[in-house]
Amino acid sequence: MKQYLDVVRHVLEYGRRKENRTGVDTLSTFNYNYQIDLQDGFPLLTTKEISWKNIVIENLWFLSGSTNIELLRKHNCKFWDPWADEEGYVPSAYGNFWRSFPVTDGSNSCANDQIAWVLDQIKTNPMSRRHVVSAWAPSNAQNSFLPPCHAFWVMNVQNNDAGEPVLCLHLTQRSADVALGVPYNIAGYALILELFAHLTGLQAGVFAHTLVDAHVYTCKPDGSDAEFDHVPGLLEQIQRQPRTLPRLTISESIQSLEDIDEILDATTDQILDTFRIADYTPHDAIKFRVAV
Repeated sequence: MKQYLDVVRHVLEYGRRKENRTGVDTLSTFNYNYQIDLQDGFPLLTTKEISWKNIVIENLWFLSGSTNIELLRKHNCKFWDPWADEEGYVPSAYGNFWRSFPVTDGSNSCANDQIAWVLDQIKTNPMSRRHVVSAWAPSNAQNSFLPPCHAFWVMNVQNNDAGEPVLCLHLTQRSADVALGVPYNIAGYALILELFAHLTGLQAGVFAHTLVDAHVYTCKPDGSDAEFDHVPGLLEQIQRQPRTLPRLTISESIQSLEDIDEILDATTDQILDTFRIADYTPHDAIKFRVAV
């Protein structure tokens, strides 16, 4: 997938050293934009192996609206463990704001289900420019240990050359860990785009991505923090030749948000059979240590 490798090359070439909350330095750049046409295949990275299981389970968890990582643990997905408390709760879990965004209407407090609203609007008012989902709730994000990184996304229907409606998605990501996070963000939101297209009877079109702070973790000038240095692994990765992208098939058993809720009780194999990826032949995995 050339677009991702171009991001890596850009940050490695133009990134400037920047301190951050983790204490591990980054090479950072501002405002990188690209897009991927899903008609060319599903954008699951091929220059290193990515866990399809983790992507599917995490995004089903987001869509559930839960703030507890019990579902992730059930399927042996451990990447949220460092940010969960002793009871398994995380303070900024994306899906809880997608499904229950806090709203105050005068003296009354309520919650807004953005996912259900956007899905309904795509069906009933597809050409609207208001299909917006935000995970950035200021009362939470301004005080959270880990506020949402992929904070804001918009779906938009365009007509293709044949005059057929095509569903597209644009993601604004305030903080983008190029080595670890971005490959999962690409595939995760491509899955959401494919799912919404499936539920609305549209074709999946373009996934567009704005990286506000695109960064690569690196060792300090004196060589310390070398265990967190992502540069060597990325230099290896950009030498690899991208392979043909896989294809995603979503089972016809998924026809509504309620069907997604029901599948949360299924086994890992049943879930992966429902969201089936085919012809995925990546290069070997490259390990990167996360800076918490």
